[in-house]
Amino acid sequence: MDIHNNKHTISITPGTMVTAVVIGFIVFALWLLRDLVLLVITAIILASAVRPGILFFVRFKIPRALAVFFTYFIALAIIFGSIYFFLPPLLAEVQRFISALPNYLNSASLPLPFRSSSGLFSTGSGGASITNIVTALQSAFINTSTGALRLLTAIFGGIFSLVFVVVLSFYFAVQESGIEDFLRTVTPLSRESYVIDLWHRSQKKIGLWMQGQILLSVFVGMLVYLGLLIIGIPYALLLGVFTAIMEIIPIFGSFISAIPAIMIAFSFGGLPLALIVTGLYVVVNQFEAHLIYPLVVRKIVGVPPLLVIIAMVAGAELAGFLGILLSIPLAAILQEFVNDLDKSRRARATTK
Repeated sequence: MDIHNNKHTISITPGTMVTAVVIGFIVFALWLLRDLVLLVITAIILASAVRPGILFFVRFKIPRALAVFFTYFIALAIIFGSIYFFLPPLLAEVQRFISALPNYLNSASLPLPFRSSSGLFSTGSGGASITNIVTALQSAFINTSTGALRLLTAIFGGIFSLVFVVVLSFYFAVQESGIEDFLRTVTPLSRESYVIDLWHRSQKKIGLWMQGQILLSVFVGMLVYLGLLIIGIPYALLLGVFTAIMEIIPIFGSFISAIPAIMIAFSFGGLPLALIVTGLYVVVNQFEAHLIYPLVVRKIVGVPPLLVIIAMVAGAELAGFLGILLSIPLAAILQEFVNDLDKSRRARATTK
């Protein structure tokens, strides 16, 4: 009986080597320019978010450039108007809250068996005091020139990045096919039609998601603010804004935002007031989970909450706060891509 040994040879052609080198160079360049890449992606998502507003003005036969200008002008007017009216009282509440934070931490106590003789957080020389830690954090950037320089650099860097994103998104929005043209320049010709089709399917989701998320945050933040104001909890505006920001985190965001409010309520009015505030957050959470979120976010984007959380953690690890903001739109695009792969796999299975 003859035994034939099948030998498989792998040949690497010069063209393959050149392709591998080019791909490696592109990946390395993208890694070096990752901050710029993130800003470009942010501009693309922002241009997608304002697209419904632009189309609204275009329906009235307004030129596209003017429609884009009106949309951005209205959006910026709302943002700066909100800053003008809400920022001064918000900063005042933040200052008062930071000053009173050590007292709230010490008075929001554990059960009596866990207390030390000098309170929940010992201030003796032998232990680390929460009060001292908070005080150290408060003065960390004030007492050092290095901290001041870092703060100044961060402020100017943030302003430059913001202006860059707004200008670039304006450019993408003015040109009706601006984003598509950009994608064509960075996509291989063989994949160009699929990438453009994937983008068209994802673009509507991204824009509606951002609008829905803003609407969700504003609704929930206002409900919490009005509820705390009626109950008489101090720092109601600060806590409402914090709740609105935490709404970008599905499932756990509302629980995280409730913690400082309950602590302040307990310090301010004891257990009865803390229970009332807890009830307020439970009611708002149920209202959000069963009415606002299903109607506004889940049906629009269709991204499972677990995938959202994983995407946000990955985004935070890779790009900080900006990565968190970009994680859900990118997760929506990724889900569209995965759905395409699944459809292709099922189609191949049925043809066999």
